[in-house]
Amino acid sequence: MSYVTQSQTNITAGLQYRGILEVLLSSVPITVSCCVFLFINGLMLHTLRSKPVFCETACYILLYNLIFADTVQMVLTQLLYLLSVCRIRLTYPVCGFLIMITTLTTGISPLTLVVMSLERYVAVCCPLRHAAIITIRNTALAIIIVWSISSLNVFIRVILLLIFPFEDLESLQMKDFCSLTHVLLNPISDDYDKAYTCVLFVSAAVAVTCSYIGVAIAARSASTDKASARKARNTLLLHLIQLGLSLSSTIHNPLLTEISKVLDRVTALRILNVLYVFMMLLPRCLSPLIYGIRDQTIRGILMYHLCCRAKTIVGYVDPKEFHTLHTFH
Repeated sequence: MSYVTQSQTNITAGLQYRGILEVLLSSVPITVSCCVFLFINGLMLHTLRSKPVFCETACYILLYNLIFADTVQMVLTQLLYLLSVCRIRLTYPVCGFLIMITTLTTGISPLTLVVMSLERYVAVCCPLRHAAIITIRNTALAIIIVWSISSLNVFIRVILLLIFPFEDLESLQMKDFCSLTHVLLNPISDDYDKAYTCVLFVSAAVAVTCSYIGVAIAARSASTDKASARKARNTLLLHLIQLGLSLSSTIHNPLLTEISKVLDRVTALRILNVLYVFMMLLPRCLSPLIYGIRDQTIRGILMYHLCCRAKTIVGYVDPKEFHTLHTFH
C-alpha cells in the first residue's frame, strides 16, 4: 500500500515538474523577447528626443506619441502575462486599474495613425498650406484630442464597471487571472467594448484609406512631386498595415477564450503563447523598427546610439571613432 502511495506521489511530482519546466521554457523566451522589444522602443523614444528636428517636426512628434503608447501597453500586457504564468490572482479593483490603463493605450495607436495619415495627406495634396496647417500647436492639440477620446472611452468603461453589484460577490478576489474578458462582468460592458472597438477601427480604416486614395490621385497630377507622393503613398499603406496589426491585439482575448473551450490545457497554452508574441508584442515593436529603417534621419542617429551602446557593453570605445560619433551627434 505504501509502495502504491509512493508511486502516485512520484508521478504527481513528476507531472508538476514537467508543468513547471514547460512553463519556464515557454515564458522565459517570451519575456526575453519582450525585453528586447522594450529596449528597441526605448532607444527609439530616446532617439526622437535627441535632436531639435524631431521635437519640432509634426510627423516625428506623432511617431513619438505612437511608440510611447505602444511601449506602455507592451509593459502592461507583459506584466499581466507574467502574473498569469505565476498564477497570481489579483483583486477586481487592482485588475480593473491595470486593464483600464491598457485600454487607454490601446485606443491611442489607431487614433494616432489617423492623425499621421491626415498629416501626410495635407503634405502631398496641400503642400502650400502644410506649414500653416500642420504646426506644433495644432499637432499638440491633435495629440490632446487623441488622448481625450481614449480617456473618455476608459471613463465610460469605469462607469459600466462600477454599476455591477460587487456586493453580491463572495469576495473581491478574482477567481481567474486578470484579463479584459474577466473584467467585463456586466453584459452591457461587453456590448460596449465590441461596439467601440468596431466603430474605432472601421472609422480609422476609412480615414487612412481615404487619405491613401487622395494621395494616389494627387500623385498623378503633373504639379505634384512624384517622389514625395510615392513615399507618402507607401507610408499610408504602412499605416493601414499597422492598423490591422493593432486590431489583432483586440481579438486576442476572444480568440483565447474560444481556443480554451475546444482544446486541452497544455495544447491551448502552447498556441496562446505563440499568439501572444505575434498578436500582442510584435505589432507594438514593428513601428520603431520600420520607421527606424525607412527614415534616413532617424536611421543615422539610431545607429549611432546602437553603436555607442554596443561598444559600451563591450567595454572599449576607440577615441578617434568616439570623437567622430560625438561630432555627428
